[in-house]
Amino acid sequence: MPIRLGVPKEITLGERRVALVPDVVARLVKKGFHVVVEKDAGKTAFFTDDVYRSAGAEIVGNASAVYAAADIVLRVQPPSLEEISALKASSMVIGLMAAHANIDRVRRMQEKGVTSFSLELVPRITRAQAMDVLSSQATVAGYKAALLAANMTGRFLPMLTTAAGTIRPARVLIMGAGVAGLQAIATARRLGAIVEAYDVRRAAGEQVLSLGAKFLALEINAEGSGGYARELTAEEKVQEQEMLARHVGEADAVITTAQIPGRAAPRLISRAMVERMKPGSVVIDLAAESGGNCELTKAGEVLDHHGVSVVGPVNIAATLPVHASEMYAKNMMSFLGLFSDDGSALTIDWNDEIIKGSLLTREGQIMNEAVRKLAEGGSS
Repeated sequence: MPIRLGVPKEITLGERRVALVPDVVARLVKKGFHVVVEKDAGKTAFFTDDVYRSAGAEIVGNASAVYAAADIVLRVQPPSLEEISALKASSMVIGLMAAHANIDRVRRMQEKGVTSFSLELVPRITRAQAMDVLSSQATVAGYKAALLAANMTGRFLPMLTTAAGTIRPARVLIMGAGVAGLQAIATARRLGAIVEAYDVRRAAGEQVLSLGAKFLALEINAEGSGGYARELTAEEKVQEQEMLARHVGEADAVITTAQIPGRAAPRLISRAMVERMKPGSVVIDLAAESGGNCELTKAGEVLDHHGVSVVGPVNIAATLPVHASEMYAKNMMSFLGLFSDDGSALTIDWNDEIIKGSLLTREGQIMNEAVRKLAEGGSS
């Protein structure tokens, strides 16, 4: 009997992505999986039920029917407490669990005995690149952040020569040169802006320069594990702030992308820095959901501070649901390759580095040590 994969409709407010797109469904069905999709699950990402049917999926009327049928439930957002209650105890669930912010849901999956995998915990190793949902969705976020900055600033981004005179190009500063930052750099450059970028990791400089931007170098090496930056010391933070203050004040748009997995985002922009910016300038803070890189950021809001717009977008990847879903679904298909070769039976190696790294709950236990400590400490 084939392994049954279930795709429910996402119910989180503002979520427009879907865990599997029809093209990936067709490839999974060809491998031997049976795919059950809730009616209208792909509607907000512009994938119709008829296209899913043509790809070989079974369409069911509601989420309960998905949970009743599925051996493995595939999601974008973490399941709600009500959805967890509807899961079969024998089922598995895979998605972006945001475990540190959803300890109550992790505990509920633990209590129910559900096996769950958190895709943001997939180790950033070469073999797992095709499963790296953080990178694929950060690509979307960085691109959209540059467009958002261009839309909200009161200026043209490119240099223009017109009958009314020459308009100078806008100056855009990107903070953090990871996947989102590099995509923001590339997009802002395509739009014609003068782009500067800063990252505490020296290794990022070469990539920044290759995209035609200027790299702001600081004599600090903050390379951390897994391609992330480590947290700076108090002395290093002072050095960083002194250098960045001038460049923030000169920028027409600032896009911040710096995050530390499982921790609050590092504070890069102070109120005083924002007050040095010109009226009509904009700050796009992609770290808003984890506390923000800017002191003034409020997640999900646009704040006007002395004429400067401070924007805290939430779930920005969902604003480009077609390509965000396509990339997410391909990541998911690659991850499922660790579960079965032909879709006929589960052949999971529980000692596999990727499986162990992403495993959240199993057999009534919280398997991730950091999340388990949070749960035991009563955090929620």
